[in-house]
Amino acid sequence: MSYEFIKVEKKEHVTIITINRPEVMNALHPPASKEMDEAFNDLAANPDAWVAILTGAGDKAFSAGNDLKWQAQHGGEALHREMLGLKGGLGGITLRFDLFKPVIAAVNGLALGGGFECALACDIIIAAENASFGLPEPTVGMIAGAGGVHYLPRAIPYHLAMGMMLTARRISAQEALQIGLINQVVPLEQLMSVAEGWAQKILACSPLAIRASKEATLRGLAMSLEQAARTVFPGQINLYQSEDFIEGPKAFAEKRKPLWKGR
Repeated sequence: MSYEFIKVEKKEHVTIITINRPEVMNALHPPASKEMDEAFNDLAANPDAWVAILTGAGDKAFSAGNDLKWQAQHGGEALHREMLGLKGGLGGITLRFDLFKPVIAAVNGLALGGGFECALACDIIIAAENASFGLPEPTVGMIAGAGGVHYLPRAIPYHLAMGMMLTARRISAQEALQIGLINQVVPLEQLMSVAEGWAQKILACSPLAIRASKEATLRGLAMSLEQAARTVFPGQINLYQSEDFIEGPKAFAEKRKPLWKGR
């Protein structure tokens, strides 16, 4: 499939999705979000796609968020209408709560507004040293309505999240690391190799076990601890019935690396 506003590269079991609008700091207008939605739909449906990396083109921005110029030109009603049919919401990911394949954000610069929300919707965040994060929506009379006001206080302590959101403050990659918002800060030139290194570590594990772990974590967060601990989620049942559930212990007993099939 060909895309105009994103690039999709597949390396065996890893899918790299790149927002490709560097001339506007990779801002997301509805056509870009539609392409990203299609890419994530394909990721979810493809049995050979086990891990994804989301990044931005160029060396300045992961994504500056919602394309305000597009919104100003076309109006709020057009924005709402164009985004209405997207399964995953902004960037195809902010409302995608049933994707249990892991997604790594490789943040190569500014991650603001909707761009930050897309990163927050990922499972692991690797940031370049020049990266920065923030939800500046209130400065233009808006709200981080693609999930940011809900993601952020679940990712960091409440008062730190509110301090960022109510002042629209931007933080550096180093500060984001210090408060536990991201996993690692690396030089820009090493960003993608490090992100792919994380992907390879994930691929060393059973893909079905990884998905079952993510599903149980996400769904369990909405439950009491006791209810979550007592629940056997669908991904766990699928794992227990799989060939990989036999392969893991067999490879351990035979002192070799397991040959995962994802089934």
